[in-house]
Amino acid sequence: MSASLSLQGRKAGAVRSPRFSLRDFASWDTGLGIITLIALLLAVVFVPRFATSFNLSQAIALVSEKALIVLPMALLMIVREIDLSVASILALTSCILGVLLQSGWPLMGAIPVVLLAGALCGALNGWLVTRLGLASLLVTLGTMGLYRGLGYVLLGANSVNELPDALTDFGIAPLFTAAIPQTILPFLILAPIFAIVLHRTAIGRRIYAIGGSPEVARYSGIRSDRLRLWLFTLSGLVCAIAGIVFTARLSNARANNAQGFELEIITMALLGGISVFGGRGRLSGVIWAVILVALLRDVLGLEGVGGNAQGISIGLLLILSLLLGGVFQTRLDAARRRAPPPPPEVVLPEPAS
Repeated sequence: MSASLSLQGRKAGAVRSPRFSLRDFASWDTGLGIITLIALLLAVVFVPRFATSFNLSQAIALVSEKALIVLPMALLMIVREIDLSVASILALTSCILGVLLQSGWPLMGAIPVVLLAGALCGALNGWLVTRLGLASLLVTLGTMGLYRGLGYVLLGANSVNELPDALTDFGIAPLFTAAIPQTILPFLILAPIFAIVLHRTAIGRRIYAIGGSPEVARYSGIRSDRLRLWLFTLSGLVCAIAGIVFTARLSNARANNAQGFELEIITMALLGGISVFGGRGRLSGVIWAVILVALLRDVLGLEGVGGNAQGISIGLLLILSLLLGGVFQTRLDAARRRAPPPPPEVVLPEPAS
């Protein structure tokens, strides 16, 4: 009888009954989101001045560039690569923008040159990794010094502070409301695009395949070297966008901009559930991590904790995310192996019209 019902349902256009279980929600992303919302609620209730429009605007503005750069960083880490030169590319492109504007270039003419420079920096990283077979950790460690050194060649210890009003207005203007600065707009545009590409397209499936098993991906016909080269190029391009945002927000261009950003960006990616061994992670978790790290820095600042102590907190958070991430994934995999198989699907026929 059940077999006949199933057959009739398939003929009439089956309606499958939904099945939900707690296992569907047992993920790092969900847990991190809950922790972040609880921390946000506690900050609103117990931290004076936290919920003011001015403070929220400052907190969001301070994370604008890091939130941008962590998007391509997450993709690189999924394919088992890393880019330590991201902050140096940001500083170099900021210097290039400042030099061009100082020389009399119009803003709309300088921006494409800056974006091209960032993409070329990323492409150089990718070429050294994919064509010469060098480890991305060592390559980008070298180019981290190279790109920042080029920034010092352009500006030395000086800075460019006379910038067009259109650029500086972007750095201080609100978006929709006084609590949201306009500097977060590039992230709001790019984050959904990155999420759709990673989780809903063939390119995203190739990215996960390369990170899961590079050998299997290669034998499956995936051109992993070309894809990794494009990911490094994309990272450089996004860093250039972040360089423009940083220059607008601080109203200056100098070679020592964004020093130390690398640690915080990598922390956001790992805390967001991106596996250090590649092949795992979702951008939803990374976005929760961005919010949590920004919240932590802001609360510590409001409580009078200095920058060095904040750096220590971020370092501890990085270590904690590595330890907890590995333990969580091991326990979750073990629980899924022990769990009984789901009940068979019940296929019901559609009601007659």
